[in-house]
Amino acid sequence: MEGTNNDVVLLDFWPSSFGMRLRIALALKGIQYEGREENLFDKSTLLLEMNSVHKKIPVLIHNGKPICESLIILEYIDQVWHDKYPLLPSHPYDRSQARFWADYVDKKIYSTGRRVWSGKGEDQEEAKKEFIEILKTLEGELGDKTYFGGDDNLGFVDVALVPFTSWFYSYETCASFSIEAVCPKLVAWAKRCMQIESVANSLPHPHKIYDYVLELKNKFGLDTN
Repeated sequence: MEGTNNDVVLLDFWPSSFGMRLRIALALKGIQYEGREENLFDKSTLLLEMNSVHKKIPVLIHNGKPICESLIILEYIDQVWHDKYPLLPSHPYDRSQARFWADYVDKKIYSTGRRVWSGKGEDQEEAKKEFIEILKTLEGELGDKTYFGGDDNLGFVDVALVPFTSWFYSYETCASFSIEAVCPKLVAWAKRCMQIESVANSLPHPHKIYDYVLELKNKFGLDTN
């Protein structure tokens, strides 16, 4: 395949769940890369050039060419470095299902989770109910499998979802509820994932995420009580 490990740059931001999933994938596949931390409130010229449409992280730069949007990047990584730790299943139907559930994660978790940690009153309560239903739906899809990708290895959906678990403590603390109480199988899955070195080394500590959430609340004048 064209390119070497030294041709890979990841424009990232440490609390970003979308960036975390790429860190995990690159680690699982043993790809050496240069990580460049972005300041989202003062975006670099490189980021604005490499993602001129959305101007967002993460961006993977491979051989000088940018790939944007984390699920697209995740699939790109899986295809380019397909010889080690494949994330998408080989069967077309199974691939379609993995893409469906990863898309579900993208459409549901971030936006609802943001309302959970940033909201208050009735809106926060409504967001919390929606969030719990989303997690229950994902728990139902997990079923009795070890991972979403099966019983042996992490798959595409696991890598797409597990970064958000680093935000669970913040959701729970800000909205006063327990995810483990309502979705014990999902929390057990998250703990299994964290036993994998590539995952554990790619996710920040939940308390560090919570400190960042408090900074955001202060910055945007949100209630921190």
